[in-house]
Amino acid sequence: MAIEDIKDVENGDPYGLEDLEVPLIGGKEVDDSEADSPEEGGSIGMVLLSTAVAVCGSFEFGSCVGYSAPTQSAIRADLHLSLAEYSTFGSILTIGAMIGAVTSGRISDFVGRKRAMRLSALFCIAGWLTVYFSKGAFSLDVGRFLTGYGIGIFSYVVPVFIAEIAPKNLRGGLTTLNQLMIVCGSSVSYLAGTIITWRFLALTGLLPCIVLFLGLFFIPESPRWLAKVGLDREFEAALRKLRGRDADISREAAEIRAYNVTLLSLPKASLMDLVDSKYIRCVIIGVGLMVFQQFGGINGIGFYASQTFTDAGLPSPAIGTIAYAIIQVPITVVGAMLMDKSGRRPLLMVSATGTFLGCLISATSFFLKGQSLLLEWVPALAVSGVLIYISFFSIGMGAVPWVIMSEIFPIHVKGVAGSLVVLVNWLGAWAVSFTFNFLLSWSSTGTFLLYSGFCALTVLFVAKVVPETKGKTLEEIQASMNTHK
Repeated sequence: MAIEDIKDVENGDPYGLEDLEVPLIGGKEVDDSEADSPEEGGSIGMVLLSTAVAVCGSFEFGSCVGYSAPTQSAIRADLHLSLAEYSTFGSILTIGAMIGAVTSGRISDFVGRKRAMRLSALFCIAGWLTVYFSKGAFSLDVGRFLTGYGIGIFSYVVPVFIAEIAPKNLRGGLTTLNQLMIVCGSSVSYLAGTIITWRFLALTGLLPCIVLFLGLFFIPESPRWLAKVGLDREFEAALRKLRGRDADISREAAEIRAYNVTLLSLPKASLMDLVDSKYIRCVIIGVGLMVFQQFGGINGIGFYASQTFTDAGLPSPAIGTIAYAIIQVPITVVGAMLMDKSGRRPLLMVSATGTFLGCLISATSFFLKGQSLLLEWVPALAVSGVLIYISFFSIGMGAVPWVIMSEIFPIHVKGVAGSLVVLVNWLGAWAVSFTFNFLLSWSSTGTFLLYSGFCALTVLFVAKVVPETKGKTLEEIQASMNTHK
């Protein structure tokens, strides 16, 4: 079924890509002390369990992204692949993810967040099994494409699901777990790939999918989605299950219902309506953050970190790669803890400043090498620059854009707008990972200076355009976004 043929579950109208609705919410201010926070007698146990299940999809995301780095030589030797064939295998993941990104919002809006995650898991399972049984390049590419499609859906639906079930005082930290588990999955693939064969590494990718698929039977659907599609009894049951049997959910339920009534009263709008001054701000923020996240160079630097260390003259590139894999996890944990304390904007600006510094140090190392100056310092500077870069990226730029993306779009436009934002992210990932080696062959110094320029522009963009969303309900955030001129 084509996406354009899917019917809007709210009103039966065609739900095509052109049918974006106007994000114009006339919400009222809500007291932070009362709204969307755990009530007397409430519990967050089910919220934590639901989040734990959902982020298995994030771990799967990281496993897929990290798979190609440690397996290149073994796969090429076993299946007699040329460099071009292996490059196709590596890059086709992003093509599948782009398609998954385009369909992710519509699928999750049509069938629900839980069914969308189940579908993603099935695609990833099929992909990993295809890779495991591969005898040549074609089947290898098919498997990689299927896993790419699965993680393209995961990349949207997981942070959205978490944002929709979490109380506002926990939303930022819990949504950051999405990025943390991506990092963990990638790091595990990097490390495991050095000690097990590429076929068994593919089988390890099945584990998070199986845990996710089974875990979804024990957690509720997103209450906001249930309210949106008119399943009122299921909506109250899901909200009560999330907030605790003894919690008073009346106020939060009333706010969500009122919000959805407002949405249903709004007329349909065309895609061109999004460029109207009343609506364009949230689109600029969502798309802009993803552009700056990717064009700061993360996928080029991450995918080819080992090659960068080799070019810099590091005697054992594996040491640098392992350090790269390990350092992401604790730094991302720090970012998660700071998310709801320091706020989104400060984390983004500190993070972008640090990535700028890391790129500048790496550029300096390659400049010194090119000028045959201080050659004994070049490897240390290159490794330091890359590790500084990934540390600061992990503390903010890795997770915060996804958190903000899940917060700023009203639920009626979240599907199509979220798909657009995720598509932009994957297009940027493909562009950076595809061009990185070409840029390095042109000028290693110039490559890192280019990325440092984008990092500097990120600081300016956040300072001038991105709002602070800490401590606000989703309804408050979206109301303030849509009334901003």
